[in-house]
Amino acid sequence: MMTLQEIAQYTVEQAIKAGAQQSDVYLEKGRESEVDVRMGELETLKQATSKGLGLRVYCGNRLGFAYTSDFDKKSLSNFAKRTVEMAQEISPDPNNVLPPTPKVPSYPDLDLYDPEVASIPIEWKLKTAKEMEAIAMAYDKRITNSNGASVSDGESESVIANSNGIVHSYMSSFCSLSCSPVAEENDKKQTNYWYSSKRFFKELDSPESVAKEAARRTVLMLGAVKPKTQQVPVVFDPQMAASLMGIIFYSLNGDSIMKRSSFMVDKLGQKIATDKLTMIDDALMKRGLGSQPIDDEGIPTTTKVVIDQGVLKMYFYDGYSAHKAGTQPTGNARRGYASTPSIGAWNLYLKAGEQTPEEIIRSVDNGLYLTRTMGFGVNMVNGDFSRGAAGLWIEKGELTYPVEEATIAGNILDMLNNIPMIGNDLVFRSSYAAPTLRIDNLTVSGT
Repeated sequence: MMTLQEIAQYTVEQAIKAGAQQSDVYLEKGRESEVDVRMGELETLKQATSKGLGLRVYCGNRLGFAYTSDFDKKSLSNFAKRTVEMAQEISPDPNNVLPPTPKVPSYPDLDLYDPEVASIPIEWKLKTAKEMEAIAMAYDKRITNSNGASVSDGESESVIANSNGIVHSYMSSFCSLSCSPVAEENDKKQTNYWYSSKRFFKELDSPESVAKEAARRTVLMLGAVKPKTQQVPVVFDPQMAASLMGIIFYSLNGDSIMKRSSFMVDKLGQKIATDKLTMIDDALMKRGLGSQPIDDEGIPTTTKVVIDQGVLKMYFYDGYSAHKAGTQPTGNARRGYASTPSIGAWNLYLKAGEQTPEEIIRSVDNGLYLTRTMGFGVNMVNGDFSRGAAGLWIEKGELTYPVEEATIAGNILDMLNNIPMIGNDLVFRSSYAAPTLRIDNLTVSGT
């Protein structure tokens, strides 16, 4: 029986034999498990395995793509031949070329796989989900309902192979806990959530801490009112600040830059933010939730400073967009076996500052502590930002009462230049992370 690496290599070879000038394969085989509980009862129990192989072939700038889950040798040979035949019917595009993929002596071991994840008992998952929900509901008598609690985990092996001689595989795992209680007071309901997600099982936050934080965040919002419309500082909690980093990343997509459909066009090398702000995309972080030693087109990944003390240093490119722009790929191609690559971040984060979150809140005489946004509400062409918002109102440096049904509005470039304080509370809960941020001169609309 062939190994997964041998299957990937064989498929590439068969594509070349069938007439392709270049070819690459992304193969993935994995397992996922999820246990969902609601109101003490099991709602979902899912255990699934999956495998698939995505093949790209290049025939005179004609691109063919197909995927299969049949790893039989004869089937793969026929599959590769059909994919080449399909490519020969496609219109040519001069940018359809396999990106240059340098061979390296070795790829770093990023410690992405925990074998213990595969042996977490289903009984433990069910018991833990029920415990989290029970702890959340016992936190406050006003918590009367639940959107549920869940425990999930998974593991996979990924293989990248191409006709340039690249073949590499790596194992990864993940596990997570989440809880979402519902509280009610004066016939008004509030819901919130909290979670923990890690590569390694023993590094998860305790189920009790996840449940209590979910309950605390839910109860805090009871009695929320609409704020008055005014221009004030807004303190973004780490979750909201991380969401903002995601918007900035999308504005730096090389494809959008070429189409001039991003507010970051012509900003390379320019100061676009306060000098307090440094943003990094790190694919090589040990045990990082977004880490990979090689991107999904076979290019070695790196640690990249994207914004350095306010100065924009780079845009992001996969192979296609880089060739079109006349530049080099940045090692940010991401894909599943059933799709062609697109541009994605790895571990994207904002470098921590010096102030504690409490110091940042104390610095605000009148403003909003933002804990939730709704809707996308960003014009990627001009950077105008407008989103539904909820959180806690700050008066004289203290969190006072909850607010909801508000809208915060500004312009992303103005916002990036109006950040007087950055927190020291950087924690990675996902592949996007940021500390607490204070952003001045935002319009909060309510009554």
